[in-house]
Amino acid sequence: MYGHWGANALVVASTLFVLVVCVLVHYEGLALTQKSIARTHSHMRVKVLHAISLVIVLHAVEVWIFGIAYWLLLQWPECGGLAGPQEPHFFDYIYLSAMSYTTVGFGDVTPLGPIRFMAATEALAGLVLITWSASFTYLEMQRFWDREER
Repeated sequence: MYGHWGANALVVASTLFVLVVCVLVHYEGLALTQKSIARTHSHMRVKVLHAISLVIVLHAVEVWIFGIAYWLLLQWPECGGLAGPQEPHFFDYIYLSAMSYTTVGFGDVTPLGPIRFMAATEALAGLVLITWSASFTYLEMQRFWDREER
């Protein structure tokens, strides 16, 4: 299963590439979110809801980036496969990504072979990126609350 070093190397390199892309997307997405809510001249609650909505979209984009990477890599059987569905549909790869990213991991779709490296790395990345979003949201809300008290 892990004897094909080319497949292992491809999975590791692809995982690192996707990880860097997702971190950059997240950074730029949070920066744009901060600018967007700063320009909005509406009530503070609307700004917070706007920020939360954009952060959720940002996470969905990152799940899709990983999901597409799973789909692409698993076109090459040496990279592994999925246990669960008889014939995996494209959305099974997105589902696997969402379960990995959020660390829910239901287990009804399970990665097999070298692709497990990407799933494990995605779980760690998802944890970090979700925590980053939570910190961002907290800091933005704190700033809004401080303004409302004045």
